[in-house]
Amino acid sequence: MNLSLNLREAAAPLFGARRFDMDLPLLVGAFGLLALGLVMVTSASMEVAAGRLGSPLYYMNRQIVYLLVGLGALAVTLSVPVAVWERFRFLLLFLGFALLVAVLIPGIGREVNGSWRWIGVGPINIQPSELAKLFAVVFLAGYLVHRQDEVKEAWFGFIKPFMVLGPMACLLIVEPDFGATVVLLGAATGMLFLGGVGLFRFLLLFGSLGALAALAVWAEPYRLQRLTGFLDPWQDPYGTGYQLTQALIAFGRGEWFGVGLGNSIQKQFYLPEAHTDFVFAVLAEELGMIGALAAFALLIFVAVRGLYVGLAAEREGMLFHAYLAYGLAIMWCGQILINVGVNIGLLPTKGLTLPFLSYGGSSLVVCCICLGLLLRIDWERRQPRQEASNEQ
Repeated sequence: MNLSLNLREAAAPLFGARRFDMDLPLLVGAFGLLALGLVMVTSASMEVAAGRLGSPLYYMNRQIVYLLVGLGALAVTLSVPVAVWERFRFLLLFLGFALLVAVLIPGIGREVNGSWRWIGVGPINIQPSELAKLFAVVFLAGYLVHRQDEVKEAWFGFIKPFMVLGPMACLLIVEPDFGATVVLLGAATGMLFLGGVGLFRFLLLFGSLGALAALAVWAEPYRLQRLTGFLDPWQDPYGTGYQLTQALIAFGRGEWFGVGLGNSIQKQFYLPEAHTDFVFAVLAEELGMIGALAAFALLIFVAVRGLYVGLAAEREGMLFHAYLAYGLAIMWCGQILINVGVNIGLLPTKGLTLPFLSYGGSSLVVCCICLGLLLRIDWERRQPRQEASNEQ
């Protein structure tokens, strides 16, 4: 009887009387991005899919499957109490490490374009770094709650999280996945700052991470080429600056109102990875500056709404909920700013997807899980305190 009651309470955001008692603007905004993403992935991939695979709708069909899996993951996440994530945070962290190690093992990991970032499961490639970032945020949220005084007052309490996240970042660099490393460490830094770390220690940490990032760039010639190439991509438009110059051409062709949906020229074998890392450039070409700004505004709205969910939870004293929401929203903000910055030439080129919009199963499913977590956090915050305590 108690088990059936607990299951009914856990699934209340899906089927209960208060199933709509959550952040509906966040849900509507995210669903709008998912719909826009499906349209743009279809448009950006049709010529490449037809030329290479003989089916113009190949990537669209796969994206629809990923979207359905993501929506299923969203529903499951909505039915899992946040306290369960807190209880199993160490197990999730261990799983994240295991996945990052497994991807480097020949026969398990798959090498694509010189990077070992995927684990093959039949015809599907799973990207462990997406799950590892999520699990690291869950772990750090629990740490900030259970070691709150230590984090605020002691240097060691401030350093300990990086003794765990540092090796994870090293595994990401070995793949190599420099973009995911920056997002992970950026989210961790933001969470520590919001968790009460003093300004001096925060600035020291920020400087140390900047020095490590500079060292990582200097250690690999291709990263240094990317860093210097984006400053003047036209100096080598057919080499290191090729992707960026083609993306900038796409923005220029789009002007204010675009060339029309489906009419992009750059996606026709000119712009590499048009449906993944550079889908925003194709969007700008087809929908123009107005469409690009509207899409960017919607992305920022969803990310900032996640921060608002965290702030509302913190005001209710639900600290794990708050720090988890902060971490997820900061992670989204980082990916959005980096991807768009790369597309418009403000940042060096790196392989990092645009949340909700880019093609890719791992990214899309993890985005849906993060969305489910944020909605569940907000749903629990809105419930009477007695109901929330019963679930825990």
